[in-house]
Amino acid sequence: MFSLQTNLFPSPMLTPQSSTKTLPTTTTVTATVTKRRAIVFNSSLVVASWLNLRNLTSSHSQQLQDELQQQEDHLVQLFQETSPSVVSIQDIELAKDPKNPSNVAVLDDDEDAKVEGTGSGFVWDKFGHIVTNYHVVAKLATDTSGLQRCKVFLVDAKGNRFSREGKIVGFDPSYDLAVLKVDVDGYEIKPVLLGESKNLLVGQSCFAIGNPYGYENTLTTGVVSGLGREIPSPNGGAIRGAIQTDAAINAGNSGGPLIDSHGHVVGVNTATFTRKGSGASSGVNFAIPIDSVIRSVPYLIVYGTPYSNRF
Repeated sequence: MFSLQTNLFPSPMLTPQSSTKTLPTTTTVTATVTKRRAIVFNSSLVVASWLNLRNLTSSHSQQLQDELQQQEDHLVQLFQETSPSVVSIQDIELAKDPKNPSNVAVLDDDEDAKVEGTGSGFVWDKFGHIVTNYHVVAKLATDTSGLQRCKVFLVDAKGNRFSREGKIVGFDPSYDLAVLKVDVDGYEIKPVLLGESKNLLVGQSCFAIGNPYGYENTLTTGVVSGLGREIPSPNGGAIRGAIQTDAAINAGNSGGPLIDSHGHVVGVNTATFTRKGSGASSGVNFAIPIDSVIRSVPYLIVYGTPYSNRF
């Protein structure tokens, strides 16, 4: 007989082996997640900054366009409101009629009439007084033949164009100023708005309206380039306190208004320096200050002569 013992067939024993793979710790996982979140966050900031910059650039560009449009609209309105007060003047010499020994000529559309020059002026009041430069109407002012005439082209308040003969009522060569009178019966005309020249500053915007080379209602823009200038007058003296501007003033602009940004007349365009031999404007132009005009014109209208000649 025999007996079975538990150790007769001993059971195999498992020996634990060490693993070569290391599991990530909690600290490592947290750092990785944080780093990825930081990258995503920073990328979002970059995108947001770019979008914001783009919006700001677009907004700034639109603002500039709006401002430019406003400036342009203002200039258009300024011209539309002021130009009806500006007139064109033709200096005309009538043909001598041998059948009319008295030389009493009538201004009409006679083909023999000769246009000797053109200029500008502006409506001073609703009664038909027109202010211009003396040198524009000098031939009429000194005429002894009876053949000199001035034809004035105007626009009434309704936009209707008409022309009338201008009669000279007064002039002041020392300030290169003259006043014409036209018959405006049946028409309503628009006088200019008068400003002041004593408070002008260099750098202010200014605008000239006139008829250069016969092209009516021409607008040129510029700035007040200088103040207190001295320019020669038609009688050989000096006009002091003249306004210098780079707004183009050419032949035919003489007598027209120099206006400010509010549409107020601050000067009477009168002279320009030209490039020798070219006749072209050099950009150095001058206007008689309106303060001097306001002092002189009422005396020219009432007495025909300036204040200085009466006392």
